[in-house]
Amino acid sequence: MSNASPPSTATAVVFDMDGVIVESEHLWEELWTAFAAERGADWGSEQTRAVQGMSAPEWARYLADFAGTGESAEATEKAVVDGMVRALEQGRIDPLDGAPEMVREVSARAPIAMASSAPRRVIDAVLAHHGLLGHFTATVSSAEVPRGKPNPDVYLAAARKLGAAPERCLAVEDSSNGLRAAAAAGMRVVALPNPTYPPAADALDKAVFAAKDLYQVREYLLRGLSTKENR
Repeated sequence: MSNASPPSTATAVVFDMDGVIVESEHLWEELWTAFAAERGADWGSEQTRAVQGMSAPEWARYLADFAGTGESAEATEKAVVDGMVRALEQGRIDPLDGAPEMVREVSARAPIAMASSAPRRVIDAVLAHHGLLGHFTATVSSAEVPRGKPNPDVYLAAARKLGAAPERCLAVEDSSNGLRAAAAAGMRVVALPNPTYPPAADALDKAVFAAKDLYQVREYLLRGLSTKENR
């Protein structure tokens, strides 16, 4: 991992959502824990780490199996996603400090996309609620591709929707599996390490830059985007 200034050759940026745009990963864990507890199972940090980066169908299947009550993955996913939408409506999902400014400034320079493990309903609701949806050229949920993170599918799909070669994209991620997914797609990855679940060393090593906050991320992205004359 290098913290040097980026070459100004990127033409697009792809963002993760949870832990990059909004502070919401604690709510996913809260809802997974509550779902399991209501069924007599003790969900902990080991299980949270296991599902981070999974698509909604993948983590719902894992959670349903863990709870051991025979509920379908579809019903399990709906219960948790309903809880996330309620949390948003209750004002419990806030943007990270500097996220709205970053999205607006970067999208004014280059097309941006979102490659998130969150289901479509949550992505659209969160971005619309915070007035950010119109800044994204494309958004992709890992539920809409064959495999979730750490596989590169969601990032490759985002690049296709942007019409950008993956190697000309900068990606911003906070978690181990997200960093691995973006790197596997061939993108230059900017890490915003999750303070609660810090990325594993091997995942963090895949980043070209590790930022302390979103203000550093924004500065790095703006320096790394090529001007129209250089594209």
